[in-house]
Parts: sequence; C-alpha cells; structure tokens
Amino acid sequence: MPEEDKPCPIPDLPRGPLCEYRQRAKFSWKALKQVLEDPNVIRIRYDVWQKLEREPLFAPLTSTLPVDQQKERAAKQVKRIAELKLDPQEIYSMDYKYRVRYLMSINEALHAVCPSMSVKIALGVGLFTNALLAMGSERHSAIYNAAWNREIITCLAITEVSHGSNTKRCRTTATYDPKTQEFIINTPDFEAAKCWVGNLGKTGSMALLFAILHTSDGQNHGLQGFLVPIRDPTTLQPYPGVIVGDIGEKIGLNGIDNGFVMFNNYRIPRENMLNRAGDVTPEGTYESTFTEPGKILGAVLESFSAGRLGIMQESSNTLSHAAVIAVRYAALRKQFGPEKDGPEQSIMEYQLHQWRIFPYLAAACVLKASVFSLTDIYLATVQKSQKDSNGFELLSQIVSELHALVSSSKPLVTWTARDAIQESREACGGHGYLRAANLGELRNNHDPSCTYEGDNNVLGQQASNWLLRQWKAAKVESPVGTANFIERREAILGSNFDAIVRASGGVVESAEFITNCYEWLMCWLLRSTAEQLQHADKDGTDRFKARNDSQVYRARDLSRAYSEYYALECFRKRCLREDVAENLKPVLSNVYLIYGMWCIDRHLATFYAGGFAVGPRFADAIRSALLGACGQLKDSAVAVADAIAPPDWVLNSVIAKSDGRLYENIQNVMMTNPGAMERASWWKDIVPSKMKAKL
Repeated sequence: MPEEDKPCPIPDLPRGPLCEYRQRAKFSWKALKQVLEDPNVIRIRYDVWQKLEREPLFAPLTSTLPVDQQKERAAKQVKRIAELKLDPQEIYSMDYKYRVRYLMSINEALHAVCPSMSVKIALGVGLFTNALLAMGSERHSAIYNAAWNREIITCLAITEVSHGSNTKRCRTTATYDPKTQEFIINTPDFEAAKCWVGNLGKTGSMALLFAILHTSDGQNHGLQGFLVPIRDPTTLQPYPGVIVGDIGEKIGLNGIDNGFVMFNNYRIPRENMLNRAGDVTPEGTYESTFTEPGKILGAVLESFSAGRLGIMQESSNTLSHAAVIAVRYAALRKQFGPEKDGPEQSIMEYQLHQWRIFPYLAAACVLKASVFSLTDIYLATVQKSQKDSNGFELLSQIVSELHALVSSSKPLVTWTARDAIQESREACGGHGYLRAANLGELRNNHDPSCTYEGDNNVLGQQASNWLLRQWKAAKVESPVGTANFIERREAILGSNFDAIVRASGGVVESAEFITNCYEWLMCWLLRSTAEQLQHADKDGTDRFKARNDSQVYRARDLSRAYSEYYALECFRKRCLREDVAENLKPVLSNVYLIYGMWCIDRHLATFYAGGFAVGPRFADAIRSALLGACGQLKDSAVAVADAIAPPDWVLNSVIAKSDGRLYENIQNVMMTNPGAMERASWWKDIVPSKMKAKL
C-alpha cells in the first residue's frame, strides 16, 4: 500500500498531570503535528520506531557502556537494521525524490533512537553511495551494490590531521604508474594521515579516498576520488602497506569507530579512480570533462549537500527533543507562588522562563518547515537533472543558490539545536543534569554537527560570498527566489522603522513587518560589506585579508540573517496552504511571531548601527511583541510540544514522559539504578584507620 494511502499512526497520549495544560489548547495537537511534519514522513518514522521498540538491541541504556562496547553495539545495530529491511522493495521503483525522501525519513527515525548507528549507516551507505553515483561510473557498480547491500563496510576519507576545511591542501597523493596501470597511494607524514574517518577505526574495509592526483609527466591534477581497499572484508585485517587505527574516545558518538589511515606505496588498479569528472588513460594521460580544474572540485564535493541536509534534519529533531523536555518539565515543575503560604505555580507561568524556552520551541517548529522545504527543492532539482542526458550541466544552473542555502542553513539549525540543549538543561535545573534526563546525551551527540560536513563558521562564508556576487552583478540570478529582494535594494534601504510600521498598517506583530525588517537588514549588511571590501581594495589590501576582515559584524551576520529569512518564509508559506485548519492558524501565527521577533532582537545592534531606527521605540516594540507572544503561547505550549515529540521510549527522558508523572518517574530511576542502595564495594578503603581498629 502506498504510504499516502495509509492512516497516520499517531498514538494517543496517556492521561495525567500534563492534561491540565493540554486541555487549555484550542486545537488538536495531532492536527498540528501533520502541519509541522509531512504525514508521509510521520508514517515512516512511526513504522520504524514500532519495529525497533520490539528489538532488545535498541532498548535505551541506563548507563554509559565502555567505549569498545559502544562500538560493538552500534556495529551490531547496523547489521540488524539491514536484516530488518526497513526500506520496502517497492520504493526502488518510485522516482528519485520519493525514494530518497523515504530513506532520509528512515535515517531520521534511526538517529532519534541511536545516533551512532545512524551516522554509521549514513556515512557507509548513504554518503558513500551518493558520492560514488556522483563521481563514479558503470565500472564501479559492483562496489556500489556491495556497499548498498551492506556486504562491505565503507567510509569516506577526506579530512587529514592538518587539513580539514581547506581540502585543496590535502597532501595524500595518488601517482599513476603507466607500467603497471596502477595508482600508488602515499602519505608523506602523519600530518597528512586521513583522520576522523567514520567506520574506519575498527570495521571499514573500503574507503572512498580523496587524494592529489599526479600523472607520470609530473602534472598535478588536483583532488580526485579513489576506491581504496583498507581491510580484508572477511577477516577485517588491514592489507600490507596500510597503517590504520582508531583515534580513541571522543566527547560523544563513541559508537562510531572514527579512524586514521596512512599509506606506504600502496597500489590500487587504475579502474579504482572515480572517473565521472575526469579519467587517466592506460598510457597515463589525464582527460577531464571540465575545462577548469576548479569545476572538477565543485562537481566532486557537491554530492555532499545531501549529507548536510541529513545533518539539518537530524538537528531539527534534536532541537525538538530538547524543547519538548524543557516545556513538559516547566509545566510539571512547581516553585513559589503569589501567596507566601499558598499553592505553588508551574515555572512555565513565569515570564522569564517563557522567554528562555519558548523561542526554542518556536524555532523547532519553524526550522522543521524550512529544512523540509529545502530538502524538497534539492531532491526535485537532482531528480530533474537525472532526466537530462547531461545531468551535471542542468544541476549547475541552480546549484549555487542551493549551496548558499545549505551553507547558511546548516549553521543556523545546528547552532540553534546546540543552544536549545544547553538552555533546556539549565531550565530543568538539577534534574536536567541527570543522565536519565537525556539532555547530556543529546548535547554530546549533537555537538560535532557544528563542525563536521563543513565547519559552521567557514561554511557560512560560502553563503555570504554568493549573496555578495548577486549584489554586485548587473542581474540577480536567483532561480529559487531567495535573493530577489536585492532587485529592490534602493527602495528597501530608503525605508526605516517608522516607514515599515506605516506600511504594515501600524501593526508590528505581522509577517509583513518581520519580512520588511529582514530585507532591510540583509540589504544594509550587503551594502556595508561590499563597501568595506571596496575600500580595502582601494587601500591596496590583498583580497584574502580583505575578505577575512569583513566577516565579523558583516558577512557572518549576513549569512545568519539570510538563513533566518529563508526559514521564516518557508514557515509562512507552509501556514498559508489550504490544508491548514482555521483553529491552527492562531498558534502557528504565534509561533512565527516568537521566532521572528526573537531573531530580530538578536540583530538590534546592527539595525541601530545602520540607522534603521533612532531611540528606544524600535527595540521596545520588538521586545514587547516577543514577550507578549510568549505569554500567549503559554496555554498552548504543551500541545505544541506534543506535536513535535517522538514516542516516550525515543525521547528517553525521565523528566519529560508524556504521562506527566514527573516525581514518580524520577523516584523509579533513582531507586532502581544498579547499586543505588548498596554499600560501596570499596567502603573499607575510605573508612579511617582508627575506626577500622574499633570495628
């Protein structure tokens, strides 16, 4: 049965203390869930979760395993997932967009349960095969099929010990030997060792390695991809000429066996070079399908956009989990009250607490919509390109804008999730510090998302660079439409707070006001950044230094504002669709206002620096609107949290179970954890000697 024909399997929630707030909501949380998340995606996730809940191997842990056992558990989970066949065979007869969205939804469900296992699959199956499809050819189909069917454990080896973001300076080499028709892989020193390679530490047998290609005529042809066998897949023993190992314990995600590898005159067949962008003939001549070497690298690395989208999907769910925990706990936790000896009130009633956690609840809703929309555009574009005989050429027409969107949105989503986890941990007090609250695990497992698949601060520069090119160009090239506002730059920059308020009918709490503010903010940042670069050029400052010195308060803020603007637009458009019930529109509007005003509040200094407003009226209006919207959300907050919450066993938080029995659940965890009320086995070692003699 097609997914869209199946009933949406959202289970009812148990009755309990949270019902006090749930009953205040004037809408169905299930209906809201199907607006914030696609019903097909919901079906897929719940199907996966129901299957995993029956599997002992996926039961939540109550204590932290030793590192080697974490790796063993994650590896066994990967193997079990293959046996469960979560991806029905019929999806492979569907179009690209449907198929990949289905697989992405499975990955989202897996990541919510076991992040290490999910990342291992995403790296070894998803990213590896995506890269192979983008960069390889028919001659690599056997490896592709083996990786897809989990017959071999694969990995991507890009980062080196001394080079991460600057991949062009990687120093691992692949030198072609025409006599034997082989590439000789060499690592000049430990600084050039490939490292942080997921799946490589203990289990990987095949790597997609990026190395600098040298042909026998001495020419350097830049970074290329090669399939490099690492271990015998039947024994997992490394091949001669390969030095491979595990990098050791990390802050989190220790189920992933991240590894390092060095090569000493290690030979691989000529056919192991990935040859869609270029190839080496048997005689040793390099032939490229691109005339510019820079385009080769762009085509090679573009295949990783899917990986960044996956990180954004996972991070938006992590953000949701943190917000759900904070909101449910705030509804249940009671401290103080208006009367000294009277009843205490929920901490969610306090304005300060609302201001701390409600923006993250709103962010979770808004960013879910924007990530889904961006993924949709990306998948549709790739699908369209595959129907053309020259897929790369068609994809390149809009890839720059998509790359800018991904490069700005990935930092926004991952940083917001990071901050939400920390604020939620503090907002839940001491109980939030319990391992059983799950906020610590969320934090440690999410943290690398801010740096892998593109360091956030570096990645954001690619978005600002694209925007600056549009600003300087005679014609704006924005097929997705995210930069069309630049065409109205003169009118936008000629406006200010008072004019925008008048244009909005005197109403600050509106989508029109927020959109106009953002367009002014981006235009001012673009103009000021461009002028700073122009002045630097006139002063003789080299371009490299000028670009680096224009990041703080300029290009970096521009990238952030651009991603927030896109997120808000995606959410606004989602709320305007016909499937949104009338009784959902007030809470959706409230969520939009909280996120929009919260973001603008963080840019106030820039607005004032650019002369957008003078005096306190603008700041007062934004902050008053934010606090007012938070107050309005209070009675709906638990229902909104329910709409973005996974099942209890997936959320895995003792302080945020849907039954609302906070203290009963905490008591159960505290009194039943292993050894809780037993005398310590080492008690004799700490009793004072004199007291021992008396005993």
